[in-house]
Amino acid sequence: MKTTIKKPIYIIIFFAIIFGFNFYANTNNDINLIKYVDPFIGSGGHGHVFVGATVPFGGVQVGPTNFNKGWDWSSSYHHTDSIVKGFCHLNLSGTGMSDLGELTIMPATGKLKYNAGNQDNHMSGYSSLYRKNKEINTVGYYKVELERYDIDVELTASERVGFHRYTYPSSDNSRVIIDLGEGSADRPTETYITKVNDTTFQGHRFSSGWASDQREYFTLILSKPVKDFIIYDGDKKHNSNELKGTYVKGFLEFETEKNEEIYVKMGVSTVSSENALENLIFEIPHWNFEKVKKEAENKWNQELSKIAITTDDLKKKRVFYTAMYHTMIAPNLYQDVNGEYRGTDKVVYKDTSFTNYTLFSLWDTYRAAHPLYTITHPERVSDMVKSMLKIFDHQGKLPIWHLRGNETNTMPGYSGIPVVIDASLKGFEGIDLEEVFRAVKASATGDFEPGVKKLMEKGYIPGDYMVESVASSMEYAIADWAIAQLAKKLNKQEDYEYFLNRSKAYKEYFDPETRFMRGKLSDGSWRTPFNPISAQHRVNDYCEGNAWQYLWLVPQDPEGLIELLGGDKKYTEKLDELFSMSSELGEEASMDITGLIGQYAHGNEPSHHTTYMYAYSGEPYKIADKVRYINNELYTDKPDGLSGNEDCGQMSAWHIFSSLGFYPVNPSNGAYVFGSPLFDEATIGLPENKKFTIIANENSDDNIYIQSVELNGKEYKYSYITHKDIMQGGELVFNMGPNPNLNFGKEKKYRPQSIVY
Repeated sequence: MKTTIKKPIYIIIFFAIIFGFNFYANTNNDINLIKYVDPFIGSGGHGHVFVGATVPFGGVQVGPTNFNKGWDWSSSYHHTDSIVKGFCHLNLSGTGMSDLGELTIMPATGKLKYNAGNQDNHMSGYSSLYRKNKEINTVGYYKVELERYDIDVELTASERVGFHRYTYPSSDNSRVIIDLGEGSADRPTETYITKVNDTTFQGHRFSSGWASDQREYFTLILSKPVKDFIIYDGDKKHNSNELKGTYVKGFLEFETEKNEEIYVKMGVSTVSSENALENLIFEIPHWNFEKVKKEAENKWNQELSKIAITTDDLKKKRVFYTAMYHTMIAPNLYQDVNGEYRGTDKVVYKDTSFTNYTLFSLWDTYRAAHPLYTITHPERVSDMVKSMLKIFDHQGKLPIWHLRGNETNTMPGYSGIPVVIDASLKGFEGIDLEEVFRAVKASATGDFEPGVKKLMEKGYIPGDYMVESVASSMEYAIADWAIAQLAKKLNKQEDYEYFLNRSKAYKEYFDPETRFMRGKLSDGSWRTPFNPISAQHRVNDYCEGNAWQYLWLVPQDPEGLIELLGGDKKYTEKLDELFSMSSELGEEASMDITGLIGQYAHGNEPSHHTTYMYAYSGEPYKIADKVRYINNELYTDKPDGLSGNEDCGQMSAWHIFSSLGFYPVNPSNGAYVFGSPLFDEATIGLPENKKFTIIANENSDDNIYIQSVELNGKEYKYSYITHKDIMQGGELVFNMGPNPNLNFGKEKKYRPQSIVY
């Protein structure tokens, strides 16, 4: 049954979204920050970023889609490509696996072609060549010329609706194609289309791929009545106004004059075509393309203005604001305007008490992206946590890698746990701590994730029981530490002691002879042979890494790791060796391991905190040259400007934190370790019109070392800052110089620790 929109409520929500920045300090006099964003950064190489039009954390990502030619086309597009098969409404950004790239529309002229063609012979179908010099992408807007048809395509978007403007040549055989069979790398299981009237078409696409049971509904409205509506299923034509099949596509036929503009709006829903129509009418009830484009730009400007940076280097400014942009493509809005959404259990729920999100790439984003949101998007954090708790209610565990109402169970660990606990310990309103504890305990003790029962039985996960045993156990330990801290806050002493003990399970893998974390077999012996640089993909005891990289994956207990390695001096020497040794990885190395400095791999997330581990042994000055090199050399303003997959904002979140001068090594303890600030000044806008300003005096490419620090006008000797200090507002001053101050942060009382701040 169709649900009636309660317009006053949604009008309030709409204006809260549009003008929400009024609750924050205005940090930037330059309100046209979108000019510094280049969405093509990261679209080449292995960045895998989304190219197209979307709004911050939007429910649709409208963009061009190429033929999938492998890993580097995970986002449906790669900068090296020159063939477009259509413009789809759902896309991933920066992932290492392919899916989505669906609900495809393609304008065309001439003889009807009933399929897209293929990479080797695109002319056999309706696909078209395009040229890079005829392609434009700014925030909220995409434009390209289809060379084959002489059609200009322009795209923009609202939260749940894709808006297209096509400029046609004169033609008696113009059309818009709706191809429900096409996707990036999945398989359609049921597709359906129906003609409602001569301008309105509805349908759905069900599919199986990385998301095993995905259900998407749409309503499309055309600005010009069609003269004919033709339906195919695969290569078979059907004389009907509706059809259900596997590869259904509809051809909306009409005539066009030269330079005639045709507009298309597609509303998307996971619940029904009726909801998709409701989304469409509510968000874009008109045909003013420029108005929607401007609204999208305003939304991006408002979000980007939450951090103002001062620098004369325009390249660095482009890299920084593009990074901010990339952190706001996901998670995605996953809820219709009437509050309905389809849960992981495929049941339709209605809840207007919060904003529901999906697309949680948690093995990546728990490290820095979600901690960043607690500073830059505190108004969204509680809803993200509530979304994850709803997923727990639907599937019995917190999400691992959640995609459009599907649990993909991708990557080791239960990485949703640090995210919900970090928000809980930071005191975000509207989060029920007992509900959170129930969810995290069940997720960490149930028979859900690989090896957990073995961990509970033996104290470690045997390498002959499963692959990636070391990686899984070390990721579990990080989350278990967080559970212990929440248990302590809730006065659950027994749970506190139990999970704190489990958080030290990484010690079971430490081999004092080789001084690495090694696979340990069921009989207690070490796996042999052992090669610490070997990085075979998804077959050894690590995940997308090797023993050198996983040795440091102990952000919850660096003091314990220092003890294992023989004290501060030997720990630091080992860390020095990591960055200075050969980058050779051996045969059959994982293609995910990129951005190498020695054996440090910035292109892959388990290494992201490692540069900051020097602070725990009292030598934080050794962080500076490494983070400066990474920021300046491994983040550029070119299409291949990322050293690895963007991974839904994590790669960019590292850059944002590190260029500000600090990083959340332990993602759940509320502390940020100092590094080397990139900009002369940066100001973060906070709720209640507060500001937190970071000043780097005498900052330059030579003066990379912290000499001393002041917080709110007073000397500050600690090598870290707390979340509480930042959110209170104030001023942090780094006094920089060309040579290290060996005494800064050296004393143990000034080092970061494994506690909750």
